[in-house]
Formats: sequence, C-alpha cells, structure tokens
Amino acid sequence: MALRCWRWWHWSAWPRSRPPPSGSTPSRSRTPLGFCQQFSTQEQTPQICVVGSGPAGFYTAQHLLKGPSLTLSPTSCRPLPQHHPRACVDIFEKQLVPFGLVRFGVAPDHPEVKNVINTFTQTARSDRCAFHGNVVVGRDVTVPELREAYHAVVLSYGAEDNQALEIPGEELPGVFSARAFVGWYNGLPENRELAPDLSCDTAVILGQGNVALDVARILLTPPEHLEKTDITEAALGVLRQSQVKTVWIVGRRGPLQVAFTIKVLGPEGEGPGSQVDGLLLGEVPRPRKRLTELLLRTATEKPGVEEAARQASASRAWGLRFFRSPKQVLPSADGRQVAGIRLAVTRLEGVGEATRAVPTGDVEDLPCGLVLSSIGYKSRPIDPSVPFDPKLGIIPNVDGRVMNVPGLYCSGWVKRGPTGVITTTMTDSFLTSQILLQDLKAGQLPSGPRPGYAAIKALLSSRGVWPVSFSDWEKLDAEEVSRGQGTGKPREKLLDPQEMLRLLGR
Repeated sequence: MALRCWRWWHWSAWPRSRPPPSGSTPSRSRTPLGFCQQFSTQEQTPQICVVGSGPAGFYTAQHLLKGPSLTLSPTSCRPLPQHHPRACVDIFEKQLVPFGLVRFGVAPDHPEVKNVINTFTQTARSDRCAFHGNVVVGRDVTVPELREAYHAVVLSYGAEDNQALEIPGEELPGVFSARAFVGWYNGLPENRELAPDLSCDTAVILGQGNVALDVARILLTPPEHLEKTDITEAALGVLRQSQVKTVWIVGRRGPLQVAFTIKVLGPEGEGPGSQVDGLLLGEVPRPRKRLTELLLRTATEKPGVEEAARQASASRAWGLRFFRSPKQVLPSADGRQVAGIRLAVTRLEGVGEATRAVPTGDVEDLPCGLVLSSIGYKSRPIDPSVPFDPKLGIIPNVDGRVMNVPGLYCSGWVKRGPTGVITTTMTDSFLTSQILLQDLKAGQLPSGPRPGYAAIKALLSSRGVWPVSFSDWEKLDAEEVSRGQGTGKPREKLLDPQEMLRLLGR
C-alpha cells in the first residue's frame, strides 16, 4: 500500500472520560387546560403534537413552551415570537423510552454529550408537556388523525435508516451498517440481537464521519476502559472476546473533505493523519484548515523515541485510507463470510462544493473479516399522507413548513437531511418552532378548539396500544440506574421492550 495514503494511530489517542452518576426524580402530572376560539391573544390554548423524542423533538417542544432569549427577524428587525404561554405539547415516540439519538447514538465514552438529557427532562416535566412512548405514528395512529386532534403537528422523527452500499457482496455475513452496530452497543432494542463476529484480525469501516470514528474507537478501546460507561453488558462481553487488532477507516475523497470534527481527534489534536503531497491550505476555511493541518502534522512529523517505542509495541492500531471507494465485498472461499473488500482508487475533480471523487481505473483488495458501512443515515416516509422525497430522504418543506400541507411542520434530520451535530439540530428546531408560532399569531392555523391527546388516547385504547408516560420512563430509568450500581456503571440499559412493559405492570 502506498505510504502517501495512510497513517496508523494507537487506540490510546482516543479521548476517554467517565459519565457522572445519574438518578431519577419524581415526575409532574399534566394540568388540563381549557380551550379558546381565537389565536389573536395570549389567552389561547393551542394543542401541538411533536412526533419524535430525540434532540429535534425535544428542542422543538422546548422552544414552543419556553423559548430562549429574544430573537429579531432577519428581514424586518421585529421581535419573532419565542414561545406560547398556554400551548400544550404532546411528544409521541415509537420507542418505550425517550431521548432518541442521545441515548442510542452518542458513544458511551462521551457522557458529556448526553448531559443535554437533563434539559430535555425539564421540558418533559413541564405541566404543559406530555410524553407518550410506545406509539408508532403511521401504524398505531395516522398523521391525518393527529392533524384532526391538534392545531399543529411537527414531524421530528429523525433518520431511522442507513444508506445502502449497493455493491456486490453487501449481503454477506460480516457486513453491517454502522448505524446497527452503534445501536447494538448502545442498547437500541431492534439491534440487541445483532451479534457481530469479532473473531477476525482486521475490520474496515467505510466512511470518514464522526460515527465511523466512534465505531473504530469502540472496537479498539480496551474493554476495561468501557466498563464504567453505559455500554450494554452484552456488547461489553463480545468486545472482551474481540480479536480485532487493526481498523481501516476508508473514504472516497481526501483529507480536506473528511466529515469528522476536530473534537473526535482528542483534546490535544492527536489523531490519524495522511501524508498527502501538494496540499494548498491557504483558501481553506479556518476550521477545515486546522483539521487538515492536524492530520498532516501527525502523518509527516517523526515521532519521538518514547512515542515511536509505544507505537511499535501497540497491540492495536487504526489508520485512514483516502481516495478509495468500495467496489465489491469479497467472500471467503466457501462463500459464507466476508474475506475482504475491493476498493476503487479515486481522484478528485472539480473545485469547492463541486469537488467529487471519480475512479481512476485502478483497484486494490483489502483483506478483512468485518465490514461496517458508515456512509450516511436516511429518513423513511412516515405516512402516505405526508409528502416525501426519496432521493434526498427528507420531507419537502420551506423553512420547516411541509409543502402543500397546512398545519404540518418538520424539524431536524427529516427536515434538512442527516447532517450536523446536536447544536445544529437545536438551531434548526428553534427555527421551525418560530415559524409555527408566527403562523399561529398570524391566524393561519385552525382557531377552534381541538381535543388534543384526549382524542388520540381513545383511538390508541381502541386499538390495544398502551402508551408509556414520562413518569413510566422514570421508573425504568430508576431500574436501569439500580442495575448499573452493582458494577459501578451509571446504568445498565433495559433492552427488551416486553421486559420494560412487565416492569411497568402492563
């Protein structure tokens, strides 16, 4: 392999920290409010429904109920409506537990990112907010039924699927989506039976975003460094038996286009790099320039004596492969397992946003026993009544207003695509909430009373669906914390929905 395209790095460069202890707090009941006919004063009681309890859903609810500091309209310099003092918000969630990607997507060794759960909990305990888990919108209740019951509906259900590789051999045992792998070690119920075989020496991750680096870090971090995190015990048991020593992180473009952020490289900018000749960084935006400089520095600087000795003795290593695109997953001799991946060598064409990777005609085979695809998430259509763009994987919208469906809104990844970090989603969700409040103030939403959850509760009951409240979640939360205390973990996540329901007496 050409030295100009890769660089090894020792697992210990990854940042590690310990999560703080958590506990449960008594929940508050929701206070019933009356109805008003007009939305021209502050005496109204709009009923609003949010679908999805991840960051997008909770930030949307937070802004509707409370709102941050005063914001001015960028066009008129007039104050934008920040919240509604009497609005009621119901949050519907398909899982039995709240918090979405914060619980099921954030790496267990990054507990500080999960602190946002404290803010979401405050929102859920508001007298004007209610959480309804174990309700699958589109199956248990339709979007038209929600629109009949509420003055406005906001779809914030995120990106529940992954982009397919669409190459031969993708179906072989040993090929997984990074999304499913992350769900497995983070306790997502639908992925609890994943059972990845980690008996191989080498793993290949396709994609160079933050998720790819999270997965590589979990694969190579010694299990004893994960024992005090909220990683599931089942995943920890498999990782203790892992034989994976080498991880390649493959990208079709170069170091200037990597999708991960500086933070994942470590507190001192340590991390993987690439020795690439002739890069001109003068016109590169400052954050991207800084990231690329860090990559190049670690690739070109000669390590000191102590660092060289440490790298030489390292039992685990990982590296970045640039300018490579997956072409075919190679099977073992008996055709029953992945044995490698064929990569097309690429080069870049175009400049700026138009830069794209094109194949040169050369290929190389990389032996491995595990392939993890991390080339992106995508949203699914939720209901036949809701427009959906399958190519972009989003709900067509203008500033969060769903096109041609008055009173229907969207926020988060299903609005803009699976890009950005939690703070990006916060800003995006606040903007959707502002648009909704503007429409409310302008009289563009139904003015008469709507039944809200009372109508939906009756529908769900008639269909044998038993929603989980936020106080129910707090009972499950207390159980998880209790189970984790015995081993010094912040919690031991419940994985089986049926067990959760039994614990709640259902």
